[in-house]
Parts: sequence; C-alpha cells; structure tokens
Amino acid sequence: MTNVIEQIKVAKDICHVCDRFIQDELFPISALPESLQSIITRNAATTKASEVCGRCIELFNRAQRQIESHSLVFEQNDFVLPTPLRMDADERFTGRGVTVAFLDSGFYAHPDLTMPTNRILTYHSIFAEEGDQTSLETNDVASWHGMMTSVVAAGNGGLADGFYRGIASEANLALVKIGRTGRITEDQIHRGLEWVLAHHKEQHIRVVNISAGGDFEQSYLTNSLLQTVERCVREGLTVVCAVGNAGHIPGHPVLPPASAPSCIAVGGLDDQNSTDRARRGMYRSSYGPTIDGLQKPEVIAPGIWVAAPILPRTPTAEEAELYSKLDAASDSELRPMIEQNSDVDRDLYEARSLRISLLRQLITIKLREGNVINQHYKYVDGTSFAAPIVSSIIACMLEANPRLSPQQIKRILIETAERVPGIDVDRQGWGVVSARRAVERAALQNRER
Repeated sequence: MTNVIEQIKVAKDICHVCDRFIQDELFPISALPESLQSIITRNAATTKASEVCGRCIELFNRAQRQIESHSLVFEQNDFVLPTPLRMDADERFTGRGVTVAFLDSGFYAHPDLTMPTNRILTYHSIFAEEGDQTSLETNDVASWHGMMTSVVAAGNGGLADGFYRGIASEANLALVKIGRTGRITEDQIHRGLEWVLAHHKEQHIRVVNISAGGDFEQSYLTNSLLQTVERCVREGLTVVCAVGNAGHIPGHPVLPPASAPSCIAVGGLDDQNSTDRARRGMYRSSYGPTIDGLQKPEVIAPGIWVAAPILPRTPTAEEAELYSKLDAASDSELRPMIEQNSDVDRDLYEARSLRISLLRQLITIKLREGNVINQHYKYVDGTSFAAPIVSSIIACMLEANPRLSPQQIKRILIETAERVPGIDVDRQGWGVVSARRAVERAALQNRER
C-alpha cells in the first residue's frame, strides 16, 4: 500500500483515456492525427477526454497499424481483436526457446504450429499402449479442443498473415493426449501429468497447461492428482489450470487440478472484445474458496471472444469457408455459389430463391451462429482458452528470464495484475494478467542478478 501511495504522490495527472496516474506529460488529443483521435476517443474512460498519456498513444497506434494492414479482415469478417493487442503484449518476446506442455483431449498438427518451422517437439498419447491409432494428422472430434488451446497460446497466425497469433508465437510444444470422446476423467489428467514429470527434463518443458477439470471437490491432502501437481511445481514446472466454467451454478466448485495450492488457476475475463479497460467484466468462471480455503482463481484472462483455429477437413471447416466466400461475393455470384455447394448447407440451398437482401441476412446469421471470423478461425469461449493465454505470457517471462522459479512467476503475475473495479475478489483473484508488466518485471529481475 505504501508503494501505491508513493506512486500517486509523484504522479502528475490522470490520463483521460486509461484513467491511470502517470508520471510523464499528457498530450492533447486534438493535436493527434484524426484517424488516431477517432480510435482514442471511442476508447476513452470519459466522453470529455482531452488529453492522453504516451502509453495510450503507443497502444492505439499499434491498433491502428494492425487494422489498416489487415483491413480486409475487418471489412469482410467479424471485428475480433487479436489476443496480443487486447493483452498489450510486448512484441519483443514470443516465447523463444521455451517449451510448453499441453494436456488435452487430443491434438492436430495445425499449420500455425508447424509452418514454416515445426515447433511440436513431441506428441504422446496416454492410450498408446491400449492400441490408440490416432496421430497429429487425425482430425476427429477429440482433436479439436487441444488444437485450439495450443494454437491460442503458441500459434503464429500463419493462416491470417500473422494477425491471429498467440502471445508465445515462437514457443515449442509438447502435446499430451489425455482424452478420447466425452468427458476427461481425473485419472486421465493424472496419467498425463505423470508422463510430463517423467520426461520434462529431456523435453526441456517449463510450463504445463491443463484445460480440463477433475471429478469432484477434494482436499489436496488426500487427492493424488493435486499432490502430483505439487510435485511438478517442486520439480520446477509452472502448472497453469483452467478454473472451470461453473460460476453460474450454486457452489461454483473449483475442481482438481485447479484447486492445487501451487498451480496458477485462471478464471475468465469478458473484455467485450475491446481494449477499453472500462468495459471489462467477468466471464462465468468457477471460483473459490476451495475445500482447503484457498483463493481460486489467482488471476483472470480473456475467456470469451478468443480467436481460435477451425479444425481443417471437417464439416465445420467447409461451412466456414462457404460462409466467408458468400459474405465476400457479389450479388450475382451468390446463387450459383450456393447451388455449387448444396451439400455443405441445406438451409442455404433451400433458400437460394429468396431475394438477395434476405440471402445476405441469412448468410450473416450463419456467420454469427458459427462464431466464424473467416474460413480458418472462429471465436470461442471458456476458461479453457483463458489458461493458455496465461501460459503464453509465462513462456515470454521465461524467455526474458530463464532463471525464474514457478513461485517467482506466480508472484510476478499476482503483483502485476490489474483488478477489475466492482467485481468481488473471490471471483477475479488478483485481477487481469498484465502481459507487458509481467514480462518487464521478469526481465528486470534477470538484470538485477
């Protein structure tokens, strides 16, 4: 509290846009280019904003450059902001040299992970000895979830000219399949984590992302999965767990492994797909206290409006491709294109004789219903995707300072997080992870050694 008071005392003023105390000078918004003024005033904390800090100018300059350089994305598709921009990530750090392990139902070798360089170092299925024949080329239902979580964290956005990249777009990956169809059990998570423990040194794994929940609430004093999480942390692994999506039900339980004392449990932020901090709210995440009286989650990250890949060579991929092409087509091209793809969407085929204006409305509905951004990406929700965002930030922290321990990483994330005003502490923990500040703090500790 003393440090905060001292910072406020030396601050000259409050930025009208981000509403932060600042030590540097403010700049008149009216003196900025008109295109930049428009973006800044729409995101200002007050409608009477007249001055802005240098940090906000730099942030919205980046936003303007990305919007202009990818204008077709925004003209033809939903306006979904990329994660690094929404999280104000430091573009100098991309997780280079850091390996993140993902435990999930299944995986697919998505081009955003394998092109131009294959960054998937290893793949293991806990069902291999039971005759599991799936591989990274298997595009079945079980492959989808793990493909999305891994690409959200470490994809390079190659299918969108780098636009929809993850924060750790150059990190390496170890993929551990722990599910088939249906619900993942606690035993399956445990088996996957035991494999990581046995192989983390040879695979140089530093971070473990688990976007799956266990069976029921239980104390870490008696639960073997939670005890294995604690072993992982003692071995130097930072374990990141999705806290779950049960915030709307009575008890909002936090299940293993997210209830482990030493893991970093991640809840969901709803930032309204915006860089405006004033619009932040909560996603329906589970929250504590746990049976052991622990505060969970520790931090939150975007749990909705997250850009994620569509599994190639699936009916969903065919539909997304068709909807995107129809949305960009001229009026004269619509009906022939629908007729040529009669087997992709029966609704559109049967409606092909409608007026063009009504066809356009139906296409827009199809895009919204499928959460389609373009033919390669859609937007998804759930703490399953908030967790890999935090894992990606941790990979960048380790790139900046490879000496960090799991305990130091957790402390930095907590100390640099930003609370969401008006939201109970129980629901948000210490607040929204701050990608830039966390990496800066990690790098500073490295220089101070």
